[in-house]
Amino acid sequence: MPFKMPSVAAALALALAATAQAQSPDRKAKDAGQERIEAAYEADKARCEAMDGNAHEVCEAEAKAKQKVAKAELDARHDTSPRARRKLEEARAEAEYDVAKQRCEANKDASVCRKEAKARYDRARAAAGASGSGAAQK
Repeated sequence: MPFKMPSVAAALALALAATAQAQSPDRKAKDAGQERIEAAYEADKARCEAMDGNAHEVCEAEAKAKQKVAKAELDARHDTSPRARRKLEEARAEAEYDVAKQRCEANKDASVCRKEAKARYDRARAAAGASGSGAAQK
């Protein structure tokens, strides 16, 4: 019996290796999409380096927001479920809120600005939850 065990293990390892190498075209397209998103994010961040102060912070927040939304859009293209669409809408709301909060830092009345941004964010999350599966979840 000891002779069969190594051959079974070798056959199993070979089958797993073949499965891992044979990625579906959808998976390859998604991986390529993720690489494009990361490249765009790095380019956007590099563009921010020339800026100072709050403009730099806003630029970085915009780059991160764009990346977050692009990832959610990519996921929604490959997974057409209501949950994926809801996550996309939530990602858009969060991205907009993150940028708005950073923009508020340069505002004289930052407190009011942040409250307005939070109210818009809450409305967008509620709308995303209503279009998804009832309540907005995080």
